[in-house]
Amino acid sequence: MTEPDPRADPDSPEGRGGTAAAIPAAPPGAGRSGLDRRRILGAAIEFIDANGLNALTMRRLGSYLGVEAMALYRYVPGREQLLDGVVESVIDELYGDPDVHLGVSHGWQDYLQRLAHGVRRIALAHPEVFPLVATRPPAAPWVRPPLRSLRWVESFLEAMLDSGFTEEAAVAAYRAYSSFLLGHLLLEVSQKGVKISPEDQPEGVPDAAESTDLRNYPTVVRLESLLSLDESAAEFEEALENLLGRLEAVRQESRSPRRGDPRPS
Repeated sequence: MTEPDPRADPDSPEGRGGTAAAIPAAPPGAGRSGLDRRRILGAAIEFIDANGLNALTMRRLGSYLGVEAMALYRYVPGREQLLDGVVESVIDELYGDPDVHLGVSHGWQDYLQRLAHGVRRIALAHPEVFPLVATRPPAAPWVRPPLRSLRWVESFLEAMLDSGFTEEAAVAAYRAYSSFLLGHLLLEVSQKGVKISPEDQPEGVPDAAESTDLRNYPTVVRLESLLSLDESAAEFEEALENLLGRLEAVRQESRSPRRGDPRPS
């Protein structure tokens, strides 16, 4: 860690004094002796950060680690499972972020504010990885909007339910919050030159879904009928109306004389 740069964006790696890797990566060329699942995932994150998501293949990752691609399959059955592991590893940075609270002990607004800045820190630290977060989870492709980390969806819904939201309101909060957060951050990383081309599950790769045990996410499963509803049109209209209301407030504020300014005659 280096000293934070007070002039930098406070959510950026520079503003945070550098960023630690989600998990240690095996050094390039380490060979089989340096391999395990955690190190493979760490190397995959490093590779994507440096080369972009579309460049990642099992063969190239194996070459990066100094092994044959087949050596990786002992730890990750295929590319889709590799991508699932990359997302979960990066999202795990939230759980190690001292400024992100995992519970709602200080209220749901505080929880959501801290979570939003934690996710933004991930996006700025791993801009090439971040578009992968906003893709369909292979085990639950009906989640709308798509968020590949079911662990995040599960914990978010539980936090809202614990805060007194009904199931319908918790899902509505997930939709509105995720749409705002992911939409804003995807635009932000795209301004850094990142290609926003989310990768859906390819045809003929059923193992990616089968490898995820949905029993670990009971709230997500229980609310499938609500999470799978397509409310895009209504949500777009509501967001637009909220924006117009905010712009009207901005217009009114800009017309109000500031303290010390001469009042119009």
